Formats: sequence, structure tokens, C-alpha cells
Amino acid sequence: MNNSLNIRYLAILSAAFFILLLSHGQVIADDNPVPRILVSGQGSVDLAPDMAVLTLTVTRQAETARAALDANSSAMQEVQNAMINSGIRERDLQTSNFSIQPNYYYPPQQPTGKREPPKIVGYTVRNSLTVRVRDISIVGVILDKSVSLGVNEGGNIIFTNEDPSEAITQARIRAMQDAMARAETLATAAGVKTGQILEITEQSFNPRPVPMMAEMAMGRAADAVPVAAGENTYRVTVNVTLAIEQ
Repeated sequence: MNNSLNIRYLAILSAAFFILLLSHGQVIADDNPVPRILVSGQGSVDLAPDMAVLTLTVTRQAETARAALDANSSAMQEVQNAMINSGIRERDLQTSNFSIQPNYYYPPQQPTGKREPPKIVGYTVRNSLTVRVRDISIVGVILDKSVSLGVNEGGNIIFTNEDPSEAITQARIRAMQDAMARAETLATAAGVKTGQILEITEQSFNPRPVPMMAEMAMGRAADAVPVAAGENTYRVTVNVTLAIEQ
């Protein structure tokens, strides 16, 4: 029994001593950090968009919610039919917002200071449709046609790319090459040599379209809305930590 207790005691003591050694080694390591170089590199790739995302909204008002809804639904159905007839696939049409809101009349304050409560005088129905246009050349025609069919709000356009993975990969490569070149320049100036890479982190930035002040290269119909597609810029920043050779 005593032997069992002694063995258990020795095991606990050994574990505590091992942990103490690890902690001591960590303190020594922290007190003597590896000399290192920290650099950042940037890389970017410009890519012409191959898809446009439109937001089209139909707004209708009427004395009753039913009348406003019927008028809105009729107009939006025409818009959707026109999109399909223009070559837009059903999977590229999506309702993104729908609301029915009462319209209030606020009576003016009476001379006695009394104010009557607001009254509902009608309703507004708003229905938004998100349209993915995979043929950039018809964006202007789509916008013109939608307004003719009753779209009276929205019209926001985002030019994007369906698969930007290759462009992002190239941006990563350029960012890493830029970081390594910076590290070599700093090391040479300091009279040292770079060692192994200790850490790499990355930051990616969403592209923002850069408009080109010119008509689209493929031309446009005479009655189409003029649209400039521009280019999307995909940016990547990498932070690299390298050891300095001793």
C-alpha cells in the first residue's frame, strides 16, 4: 500500500518538474526571440466582368391593399415575362424584397391644441426583383425594357465575375512575390540574409468596379440605356514573417 502511494507521489512530482522545465524553456525562448523580418506584399488583377446583377423594383399605390397588390403583381409579372423573353433564365430571377405599407395622413393640429390621430389613406406595395444578366451586351436593353414595363424604382447595377478564382490566385502569387522581394531588399540593405518563412497571413479585398467612360465595345441598341461595364480589381495583401539567418 505504501509502495503504491510512493509511486503515485513520484509520478506527480515528476509531472510537476516536467511542466516547470517547459515553462522555464518557454521563458528563455520568449526572452531570446528569433531575429526576424516582417513585410507586407500586395497583388492585384484587373478582370473584365462577365455578369451584371440588376435590382429592379416595382412600386404601386392604391386606396386598398388588395388593389395595390393586384396592380403591383400585374406589373411585376410583365417584367418577369420580359426578362425570360430576353433570354434571362428563371434561375437568374429572384424576388429580393417585398413589402406592403400603409400610407398615413396626419391631420394638422387644431387651434385648441388637440390633434386627431393619423388616418390610413392608402397602401403602397413594393416588389424588388434581382436579375443576373450573363450577357453584358444586353444590360442596357434590359434596363430600358424594364422601365417601359413599369419598373419605377431601383435600377442598381453590380458588375461581377461568375468565377474569379483564377484572378484571385494570380493576385495571391503577385502579393507573395512582392512580399519576398521587399524582404530581400530589406535584408540586403541591413547586410543580413533571409531564412525560413515563419508565418504567412492573407487579406482579400472585394472588387470595386472601375467604370470606363466609353460605350461598351460590342455596341448597343439605339433605345438602350448607355452602360459602362469597366473592370473589377481583385486585391490580395499578404503579411510574411521570415527568420534572419544567424
